Amino acid sequence: MSNLRNHQIGRMRKICAAVLVAATATLTAQSREPVDLDAIYRIKAEGFQGSQIMETLEYLTDVHGPRLTGSPNARAAADYTVEKLREWGMETVRLEEFPFGRGWANARTVALAVSPQAFPIIAYAKAWTPGTSGPVRAEAVVAVIRNDADIEQHRGTLGGKAVLTAPTPPVDALFEPPGRRFTDDDLASLALQPDPSGQPRRFGRGDREFAARRMQFFLDESVAALIEPGSGRGDSGSVRVGSGGSRNPDDPPVAPQLVFATEHYGRIARMLEKEIPVTLELDVQNQFYDDTLDSFNIVAELPGTERADEVVMLGAHFDSWHAGTGATDNASGSAVMLEAIRILAATRLELRRTVRLALWTGEEQGLIGSRAYVRQHFGDRDTMVLEPEHAKLSGYFNLDNGTGAIRGVYLQGNEAIAPLFEAWMEPFANLGMTTLAIRNTGGTDHLSFDAVGLPGFQFIQDPVEYGTRTHHTNLDLYERIQPADMMQNAVIVASFVYHAANRDAPLPRKPLPEARAGQ
Repeated sequence: MSNLRNHQIGRMRKICAAVLVAATATLTAQSREPVDLDAIYRIKAEGFQGSQIMETLEYLTDVHGPRLTGSPNARAAADYTVEKLREWGMETVRLEEFPFGRGWANARTVALAVSPQAFPIIAYAKAWTPGTSGPVRAEAVVAVIRNDADIEQHRGTLGGKAVLTAPTPPVDALFEPPGRRFTDDDLASLALQPDPSGQPRRFGRGDREFAARRMQFFLDESVAALIEPGSGRGDSGSVRVGSGGSRNPDDPPVAPQLVFATEHYGRIARMLEKEIPVTLELDVQNQFYDDTLDSFNIVAELPGTERADEVVMLGAHFDSWHAGTGATDNASGSAVMLEAIRILAATRLELRRTVRLALWTGEEQGLIGSRAYVRQHFGDRDTMVLEPEHAKLSGYFNLDNGTGAIRGVYLQGNEAIAPLFEAWMEPFANLGMTTLAIRNTGGTDHLSFDAVGLPGFQFIQDPVEYGTRTHHTNLDLYERIQPADMMQNAVIVASFVYHAANRDAPLPRKPLPEARAGQ
């Protein structure tokens, strides 16, 4: 009797286990994030067969680049972009202005060594610095000033000189290629929870005060120009150029400043070490624009249907530095987002939520455009006083890591979003998109949204040559763009935006951060 009962109990357990497995499978199937494969097919067909992305890039880079915030080029590129968005059927296209400061542009930079040997020099003016007021000839000298004692050592010796202000950086041979894709091991490492220890050094008040004293010393000396090498990236053959002055017209003036190719800088410095005089001829024409102290963000919309008051955003920074044409930083991201919204318009896929494109300026000066937009529309990061629109934004997708193919998404610590993105990635595994990284990534405009508790995400991209050759350099040109990567990136972004706009619930959020005012 007991054997029969044990057999029956065992049989019932197996049946219950089978029912439980079936129920779990049904629940999993029902709870799995839906993916609209028909929509993806249509998005791929338009994005791969009808792509306009490279033509957009040509106009943003060859025709209108560089797009330094506040420059005439940036405004002309915006006019072109607004025209294209309207041509593609966007119902709402506008420029939203925000306070920025004065504009600046370089019209001419000529640098030559005159003696003891004549040779041309690869040189670029630093942004927001004055020119040379016409051609000047100046003796080159080295004056590396790190402290107040160095200032006193050189006082009275630099008048009218072209001052080399830094040691010559080493130039390494290229034993490894400067361009690369992420390997499987790279992606596996990105997917791991990062080590939270370690903080980057921040410049303090003392550093800024000494920098101001140092610049005033150079002005008092009446130097012809300050010259520095093209950064520690001399081994890549590129020249990295940024800002040397202020956007605020009321700030103290600065001296003319140039960045030389490291190889040319080193040649001059080595001759000076041998006590061989070097004479340079410099002609730098820079223009400040004080007629307006505002810049702008470009905003365009595709209207939603029954949830039109809710919004999904996609965006990228539109501005660039000025030594190249801002191709990989960040005409590439802007063109991808423009192409993504063009694809959604061209396919006429129904969007339940409104899709809003935003292209930011002022990113290179500290995310100024996106922060201004978030403050106006969604909330103040310092006080965490939120605007009504905060509740209506489902999420924001950003692209700003060069021309490389999208390989995944940085989740910015948002654990709840992972199952959604995992499902949305699956149709693109054959394009190499396989990785979700829980870690944060910094330095670009999704941070403005994340800072006020909104879901903001940056895609993971193959590095290609971004960190080694093109980021903020004179080689950031159209030729460095990878067309196949660009097309597939636009398709992936369009698909993610489409699914976010059409899911029943908005994207899950992290808890709101605490106000930081007074901290």
